[in-house]
Amino acid sequence: MADDEAPIEEQPEVEAEEVAEIVEEAAEVEAAEEIVEEAAEVEAAEEIVEEEAPEAEAKADEKAAKKADKKAAKEAPIPGADLEVDIVVEGDGSSRDGSLDPFADEPDAAVVEAEEPVADEPIAATIELAPDARYTATGKRKRAVARVILKPGKGEYLINGRSIDDFFPRPALQRNIRQPLEAVGYEEKMDVIARMHGGGVSAQAGALRHGISRALLEADPNLRGALKSRGFLTRDARAKERKKAGLKKARKRPQFSKR
Repeated sequence: MADDEAPIEEQPEVEAEEVAEIVEEAAEVEAAEEIVEEAAEVEAAEEIVEEEAPEAEAKADEKAAKKADKKAAKEAPIPGADLEVDIVVEGDGSSRDGSLDPFADEPDAAVVEAEEPVADEPIAATIELAPDARYTATGKRKRAVARVILKPGKGEYLINGRSIDDFFPRPALQRNIRQPLEAVGYEEKMDVIARMHGGGVSAQAGALRHGISRALLEADPNLRGALKSRGFLTRDARAKERKKAGLKKARKRPQFSKR
């Protein structure tokens, strides 16, 4: 039986050097595959970057524009910062030591509000100043009524038989009254005679200015536009509001007591 069995062939032993070569070849193949994969990933990333680059640039430009707008808004000048403060003190408000007196007489608020800005250029007027010329008109303000007569003269004012300095000692009221004649350039060519009644000092000054303006309109109708633009012909309709029933004054209510 032992003779019939075929002899087992002995397999040749693989040398260690060949095994090392095979391992090195496999490692090289794996490294090459990894390099190819990395290159593919880099190309894909570059494509993504190229696609998203315009959007990123647009966002960056938008942020830069917003920053520039904020910076310009901060650096922008304040409106009115270049204007100079012009404080005009009415009358002589200085004390003995030269400082401003806080208790000095101030112009009446109603007169200051009623005054309109007057242009520097005088109004061109053509009024016939005959020796016997008389121009009459009536002016009103609150409850004050002024009946005015204009005639050729030297610029004097006679109000209820008294001069303007005696009847209106406050400079602000005097300036308010002289405005119409100064605007037309006849402040030294015409006299004013007026009869006043009703109202207070401030209301009487407004009524007198209104009457002088209307008398000038009687002398020269072409002055209507110029006088009206300066507010001289406008009847000041402001007046004291009437008292209401149940109230102490026009709007003041009695004190409320809960208990």
